[in-house]
Amino acid sequence: MKLRNMTGIYLSCNGQMLLLYRQGGRVVSNQWIASAGGHFEPEELNDPKACVLRELKEELNLTEDDLTGMRMRYIALRNVNGEIRQNYYFFADLKPEHYALFTSNEGKCRWVDYPDIMDYEMPLTAKYVMDHYLREGQYTDELYSAVYDGKDYHFTEIRES
Repeated sequence: MKLRNMTGIYLSCNGQMLLLYRQGGRVVSNQWIASAGGHFEPEELNDPKACVLRELKEELNLTEDDLTGMRMRYIALRNVNGEIRQNYYFFADLKPEHYALFTSNEGKCRWVDYPDIMDYEMPLTAKYVMDHYLREGQYTDELYSAVYDGKDYHFTEIRES
């Protein structure tokens, strides 16, 4: 069985979240996903934060200094076509002075009001994570695991022990 490690970051500002309509992607195409993200480089395999910061710079020309409250919030696992897909999802607030209509070489960016986010077509994992985040995750500081059993995702808090 193969592993595919990916990361994504959702940016919020002024009561909205930046979504990306990914076009021409290797795994996801023609759907709304995180503001920026992608596959790990070999040297990043044990450092999802390094991966997401690289992708943020490549795709939106932003750095960690442009954000506040950046944290990994979800680690999602799903078995797809004999491949375990591990997604590391980060959330952060974009400093208001950087609020803009971004362009990305990965597709079209759009600021979306929180109540409208679930109206957008997303990949299965992203949809479940976003639904959980909007219902519960945005009100906590917890890190969650999300595991797909073939019918549904199951979320569990990952506490330090």
